[in-house]
Amino acid sequence: MKTKQYIVIGSVVVLMGILLSLDIKGLVKKEDASGAEAETAATAEKKVVSGFSRESVLAIAKQNVSPSLLTDIEKVENSLKKASGDEEVSLQEQLAKKWDDVNQPAASAFAYEAIAEKKPTYQNWMKAGDRFTEGYQNFPDTTSVQGLTEKAIHAYNKALELNAESLDAQTGLGIAYVTGTNNPMQGIQLLLKVVEKDPENLKANMSLGLFSMKSGQFGKAVDRFKTVVKVKKDPEAYFYMATSYENMGMKTAAVEAYEEAKRLAGDPGLSSFIDRKIKELNN
Repeated sequence: MKTKQYIVIGSVVVLMGILLSLDIKGLVKKEDASGAEAETAATAEKKVVSGFSRESVLAIAKQNVSPSLLTDIEKVENSLKKASGDEEVSLQEQLAKKWDDVNQPAASAFAYEAIAEKKPTYQNWMKAGDRFTEGYQNFPDTTSVQGLTEKAIHAYNKALELNAESLDAQTGLGIAYVTGTNNPMQGIQLLLKVVEKDPENLKANMSLGLFSMKSGQFGKAVDRFKTVVKVKKDPEAYFYMATSYENMGMKTAAVEAYEEAKRLAGDPGLSSFIDRKIKELNN
């Protein structure tokens, strides 16, 4: 994933809702990841997701693009129909950039995937994996989430074939396993290996903190978010730290973390939301 922007109130509330609604199987019951139901990467990639296709994703993405920009995108798409070789790669790069410019990562992911298939470098597969990750985390059509997740898994596995030691690819793969397969513990183990090698890895610690919240392990979540803010004063990490403290009944610590999230984000909408939370905690 590319570096996240500072949160605004809408994204915070939506993300919290997504987090708490995720069916992260196995984290609470701690099922044995080596059991008969454990899902391998190959199994995940071979699944057929009903109703999911490149065309269905692009159709939804195009609904969120202005008519003038859509004309530009479709012009490139039409040129691609008769292109090949380096010209095809160049056009896919143009298409990816156009989708990125309008903040449609699920759509741009398919262009990056096409580039990686033509030029299978580590960097190209990572770009595809990161965009598919952004896609499954933010795409409005929930029926496409599983398919986008499996695309991310495929891309990160391809990247690891080219660079087996990549912590970024291992982190992306771990997150995808936890959120989109029946083998979340495999993903957790990947993320734990990442922080073992790089204890202050921001992305892995943030993800482990979120997954700890989902499984009700708020103390562990706080420890992960503390590691994040030690490296980077991130408002999102402070927000989740505050939420974890709140769930632990530690109101004073929750208020302090909420205040820091508000100060760092500097967003009026978020400030209003946090002010209401602090008022509730102080009553």
